[in-house]
Amino acid sequence: MVAAMIITLLLPFPVGAESLSLSSLSAVLYEPQSGRFLYEKDADTKRPMASTTKLMTALVAADLLPSDRIVTIPEQAVLVEGSSMGLRGGDSLSVHDLMTGMLLSSGNDAANALALLSCGSLPAFAQQMNTKAVQLGMYHSLFVTPSGLDEGGHSSTARDMALLGAAVLRNEELAHICSLKSAVVHMGKPMHEVTFTNHNRLLKLYEPAIGLKTGFTKKSGRCLVSAAQKNGVTLVVASLNGGDYWNDHMALYEYGFSLTRSCELTVPELPSLSVAGGTASGISLTMEQPPATVLLKEEAVTCEVRLPAFVWAPVENGQSVGTAVYTVGDRVVYEAPLLAGGSVSARPAMAFTEKWRRQLWLLLTEWIG
Repeated sequence: MVAAMIITLLLPFPVGAESLSLSSLSAVLYEPQSGRFLYEKDADTKRPMASTTKLMTALVAADLLPSDRIVTIPEQAVLVEGSSMGLRGGDSLSVHDLMTGMLLSSGNDAANALALLSCGSLPAFAQQMNTKAVQLGMYHSLFVTPSGLDEGGHSSTARDMALLGAAVLRNEELAHICSLKSAVVHMGKPMHEVTFTNHNRLLKLYEPAIGLKTGFTKKSGRCLVSAAQKNGVTLVVASLNGGDYWNDHMALYEYGFSLTRSCELTVPELPSLSVAGGTASGISLTMEQPPATVLLKEEAVTCEVRLPAFVWAPVENGQSVGTAVYTVGDRVVYEAPLLAGGSVSARPAMAFTEKWRRQLWLLLTEWIG
């Protein structure tokens, strides 16, 4: 049995991406819910990514260290060049505050500390970073340092870094830290309050911005992985080796938000389902309200209700008996189980034959289908 419902979005499609002029040598615009890249410029060329690396450092450390653990900074961690959150060997602070200092002030000392506290050595931590990269589908990345300092082929691509940004957004604690314009942490020996300001000026320049991380070395140029949210749509932009990267990202977001919209999926009209061998001949169906999905403004959603011709009793309340499948073209955007809205007992006279009837029905359906 199949029922269908079509939601058509009759909104104008925007002008093409050819009107965009970006300073960044590599850039992508990524819509993480569907996994689609809405814009690409030299997306797969490997380039150094500087301190945007620290998004991976945070993600790996979050897997290995409890956020509320109080840690002591190893002396080795502070022996690093570049930006710093001002740590000294022997300082104490929570992992959460260490993460905050690393992500907001881009502390290389904090990145090294998290690596050493997680794995005992920087090479061991880099191995964990590369394992995580493969898990995320970042197949063109090589992580060598937790800080992003240039060393030994440390590199990624704009496409891979967008995947990393989306993964950080899925971690609520890290996403919140990256969204802060400033934060107070407790650190030192004895502990005292220190205020850190986020290097990501996009949070002040562009209202929909919600993160994530800047980066710069002489070799990498200006790098930025950012995220923005507007009218229920979340987008991620990653750019490598840019000049005016703030305006690059804002231009890509305006383009991306003009392409997309959040669509509320509706529950289709559900038929009753026939029940064989039961004390009732049929049963009502229910399903949970589906979440909103992000669509291009030219797209239509189709919902297909997939049900068998009937089910055998007994049927339990809440039992899954079918599926509602929401698609855009050939792409499945959401699937939901269809549940029995009540219980139906087997008729007593048929209870003893229930087992073989079910087996026979399974064999028949396999043979037919």
